[in-house]
Amino acid sequence: MKINAENLVMGRLASLTAKKALEGETVIIVNAEKAVVVGTRNGIIGKYRTRMNRAAKGNPLKGPKYSKMSDRMLRNAVKGMLPTNSKRGREALSLVKVFIGLPEGEKIEEFERPEQAKNHEQKRFMTLEEVSKTLGAR
Repeated sequence: MKINAENLVMGRLASLTAKKALEGETVIIVNAEKAVVVGTRNGIIGKYRTRMNRAAKGNPLKGPKYSKMSDRMLRNAVKGMLPTNSKRGREALSLVKVFIGLPEGEKIEEFERPEQAKNHEQKRFMTLEEVSKTLGAR
């Protein structure tokens, strides 16, 4: 299954992707930076900033590290919806590929956009690109 993430809600897209991957289907997601996180700007940025500033009790350099890149944020959302402690979940995660932009040799017409993941909000949302730039991604 090939999905264009443009203007799709990240959480809904992640749950659809996880379900397809558990069924054994390979899922390729393009335009990850154009996926949408719904909520107020302060709420979204606050949530991600809190997560980024977490540190381990002992050595903060060894603590949990979270990526600021939009493709990895989307992949981690899918990972959170899979049972990665089991072999079945790890194999399903290996079937998920997420890309920023469109890889060379691919045509945008080949990709589908699931209707149930579309964003219907007019104001209260941010793209993953805006979130990652605000957090300091390059």
